[in-house]
Amino acid sequence: MPSPSDRNPLCDIRLPVPFDEIRAEHVEPAIDEHLREATARQRELANGSSPPTFRNTLLVLDTFTERLDYAMAVVRHLESVATTEALRSAYNSVQPKVNAFYASIPLDEKLWGRLKEFARTPEAGALSGVHRRFFTKTLDNFRRHGAELDAQRKARLAEIEVELGKCTTRFAENVLDATNSFELVLQDESMLAGLPPSAVAAARQSAEAKGISGWRFTLQAPSYTALMTYLDNRAIREQVWRAYNTRASEGAFNNRPLLTRILELRREKATLLGYPSFAAYVLEDRMARTVERVQQFLEQLKARTEKHFVRENEELQNFRRSLEGADADELQPWDIAYYVEKQRAALYEFDEEDLRPYFPLERVVEGMFEIARRLYGIFITELDGVPCWDPQVKYYKITDQDGSLLGYFYADWYPRENKRSGAWMDFLITGGPLVEGFKPHLGLVCGNLTPPVGAKPALLTHREVETIFHEFGHLLHHCLSRVEIRSLAGTNVAWDFVELPSQIMENWCWEKEALDLFARHYETGETIPEDLYQKMRRARTYRSANSQMRQLGFAFVDMALHTDYSPVEDPDPIAYSLRILQEFSPAKLPEDYAMLASFTHLFSDPDGYAAGYYSYKWAEVLDADAFSRFQAEGTFNKEVGRQFREAILSRGEAEEPAVLFRSFMGRDPDPEALLRRLGLSVSA
Repeated sequence: MPSPSDRNPLCDIRLPVPFDEIRAEHVEPAIDEHLREATARQRELANGSSPPTFRNTLLVLDTFTERLDYAMAVVRHLESVATTEALRSAYNSVQPKVNAFYASIPLDEKLWGRLKEFARTPEAGALSGVHRRFFTKTLDNFRRHGAELDAQRKARLAEIEVELGKCTTRFAENVLDATNSFELVLQDESMLAGLPPSAVAAARQSAEAKGISGWRFTLQAPSYTALMTYLDNRAIREQVWRAYNTRASEGAFNNRPLLTRILELRREKATLLGYPSFAAYVLEDRMARTVERVQQFLEQLKARTEKHFVRENEELQNFRRSLEGADADELQPWDIAYYVEKQRAALYEFDEEDLRPYFPLERVVEGMFEIARRLYGIFITELDGVPCWDPQVKYYKITDQDGSLLGYFYADWYPRENKRSGAWMDFLITGGPLVEGFKPHLGLVCGNLTPPVGAKPALLTHREVETIFHEFGHLLHHCLSRVEIRSLAGTNVAWDFVELPSQIMENWCWEKEALDLFARHYETGETIPEDLYQKMRRARTYRSANSQMRQLGFAFVDMALHTDYSPVEDPDPIAYSLRILQEFSPAKLPEDYAMLASFTHLFSDPDGYAAGYYSYKWAEVLDADAFSRFQAEGTFNKEVGRQFREAILSRGEAEEPAVLFRSFMGRDPDPEALLRRLGLSVSA
């Protein structure tokens, strides 16, 4: 019998996670062990001899994969933040069999029979509350995942799920590798003209870390954004813009074949399950419900935004001509961010770099925790000496005002070459009721923010501050959950509702009362001066129509690809998407524009945001409306905060999202709320 120290660190659920012990060679043996256990428990559940009850059937179904879920979540997370060739290989070796196992659950005829048998019992008819919802959703999920198909179609559906997992994982890996394959090293300091000192220093530090001279730039967000926003050299801006927007579309990391195959598999899956499109399949389980409702929602927002969009772009072109003469060239995509920043500075005497000294990361995080305390009565403390996957990662404990433990989370804020791009929240453990109390949750938040440079702390842009608050909102949704059914807890909600808790948190980044808690100059400790704050507020809706149209463009492309797209008529989905996106772009896009090849939101997961990108705008309506209560009753009104926590954050998917929203607002969402906030409403 192996001693505890010899035990594979992925074989047991441990809190904190022993990240310092986990190695690539642990992955396959641990996952195989969990698969054997879960398969045995599934067989036992399906073949039960006693009459099915909620306890011996539904509750077991909710928990029997918990150890496998945990181990795969840890491995998947490590592959995202600390990948190595060995870890990637190990993850890719286990993912197909894990996907096959998960796909087999709703296809198990005996298990489906047990559920139908339970449905005929008096106990099932008497279920109420979260138990009733869980049972109803379980039946729906089994049907939606093939429980009623014949044997041949069940087998094909299982094959599709496995192949989708392989394709989407490879898609994400190609994006990471393509991003890391690019670097631009400049040796001539004059070519850095226009860049703020923070960007120059970061580029120098990046070069030194690689043991080279000069200034090094990459496609990671802090580096790329600074170049596109400030660099005077137009040729370099074009070079970097093209590199970014053609990532993973050619060469060794070409995602074009994967794109086509993923879309094909999704279409086939929907057809097998009896849906006219993949979008129709996905939306049946969302707040929006139907393709027609989403399309109507998007079209209405587009119609309300278009004239402002045209005006903003005409004004930007005229601004450029005011600087360079009437014969100045038409703006190109690599010009937009550059002239936008110049125009904003001219209109509002405001440069986002002026805010950076007021946003040292540690103060921002401390202020964010204080805001959560004031709103929700929770306390967050850092715990030292906890093993993490990188020395810069931090670990925190969340306790309630009565001292009870709510959960823990990791925070990983900086970019690395072994870490995927973007920002996200994920969970490793979903808590639940115990004999005494509630088992704590475990989550994580990740970003790719501006790192420290030299002796200075990490100084963030305001947009990066919003990113932190956004992901922290997701984390609160997970860690404040008090739903007793694991699969209905936390962020396991309808995809077009899940962004409400995250997006509403961004609002506190704009309120002076909140900013004064954390926005303090890293050298003097002074708060943001009133005149600078007012400039920031006035510039908030600057080019808001362009921001909205950009998001709408992605949503229209997403819906088109998963409803109308035909590979027979349009063999290249990238070219197909370009024709749609052009309408939403402030400048003409070149023919080789291929952002779709790196669009991980849509293609790095079997489902993910596929047919769901509209959710950002859908939830933005919800958050703009919900925040209006705080605006009316007090930014830190404890009673409103308590109600939001109880109605939204703690409830997960315990009820229909529309019911949860009404329980907080007392009515249905006001669609004008978003347009008013963006300055695009007639009443704004």
